[in-house]
Amino acid sequence: MRFKTSLNLPLAGEVLALLALAGALLGGSILQAGNIQERARRFTRPVEFDFTAWTLRTLWGKWEMLSVGGARFLPPRERVAVVETYFAAVQESQQAERDLQEVLADPRETAGEAHLSELRAHFQAAAARKEVLTPWAEAVLESQVSAILFRNGLTFGGEPIPPVSFHLTSPPRALIVSPREVIRQDADISLQPNLAPEAIQNLEAEVERSLNVSALVERTGGIGVYPTMVLESADLNWVCEVIAHEWTHNYLDWHPLGLRYNASPEMRTINETTATISGQENGALVVQTYYPERVPSPPASPPPASGGEQNAPPPFDFQREMHHTRVVVDRLLAEGQVERAEWYMEVRRRYFWEHGYHLRKLNQAYFAFHGAYAAAPEGAAGEDPVGEAVRLMRKESPSVGVFVRRMAWVTSWPRLQRMAGAEGNADGR
Repeated sequence: MRFKTSLNLPLAGEVLALLALAGALLGGSILQAGNIQERARRFTRPVEFDFTAWTLRTLWGKWEMLSVGGARFLPPRERVAVVETYFAAVQESQQAERDLQEVLADPRETAGEAHLSELRAHFQAAAARKEVLTPWAEAVLESQVSAILFRNGLTFGGEPIPPVSFHLTSPPRALIVSPREVIRQDADISLQPNLAPEAIQNLEAEVERSLNVSALVERTGGIGVYPTMVLESADLNWVCEVIAHEWTHNYLDWHPLGLRYNASPEMRTINETTATISGQENGALVVQTYYPERVPSPPASPPPASGGEQNAPPPFDFQREMHHTRVVVDRLLAEGQVERAEWYMEVRRRYFWEHGYHLRKLNQAYFAFHGAYAAAPEGAAGEDPVGEAVRLMRKESPSVGVFVRRMAWVTSWPRLQRMAGAEGNADGR
């Protein structure tokens, strides 16, 4: 298996390239200007995320890794071992933290100080091992994702532009603001990742009460700054998908599609759906190529119904139920029944909760945020035709690389409609 390393430039040149890209891409697809955005910031300024400080710290860490040669000199087998060891360390660290928190929070727990000290020491040791391995795992995954992008024709001169660069971290939370009368993202403000639950609820309530809007603070899995942020997780498949997803944003930021990310809600959906499809396919190829034993098993087919089971209700389908919810909410809002739509969303939230999907809030802001990710035909996007057009473009493209390169030059929603219409007509002939 052929590996592609990072840019073959002198170390100083690589860091200068990273600095230049960071400056160009910082905030590319995450910050929006506008009246509601600025009005909402009256409440968020004390808890907003500091991208400049984070970027400088991360670039310094990348420089330190480059100065020792990174992972480029490791044999292929050792590269895989580094990543496997890292994900085992993440899992151990997360379990150690859960064990400690459970003992501290359980009112029935009577553990002595010696046992608590043992749990703290285990957690601290596991976290320290993970921190040592993190930059090495990042370097290996960067080279492996780069190799897959090369295979799919998403490189220039053999190298991805920009180079794949990310940091496993806790990305900021996002405060999403939508009007109550229609589902539309009017503000997206990045907040510190470790806000207390009470602070989040108070912030949402204050924004909603003061601006008469729908507000929601959500976690994010990644942010397309440069280097990109990827949420630390023990799930290798998910991490590879997010790395490829966020790199796709970096790539699109140098093309018309990414440059017009904030031009309209449709352009945001086109961007996010394109990045989602790219992330899913390129990320899956990384796992298939380098970690085949971690490829998820295909979902098992349900056994044939027999007897009384023939009349049993179908299993709960989150995406289908969320799609139905969005369709009904859109109809109620179009009829001007705002309060009824909000009542209905709360009823549905409790319904999801009863089926194991613990949604803290389900409101217009929820759909404004999640509805932009329309890679699947059902889900929070409802009957929005934008995602369907992007999916058609992927269907008519011979590879994910061709798909991304074609989508990069989309300049507007009408332009995509014409492109998708031409593809559909050609397919029909």
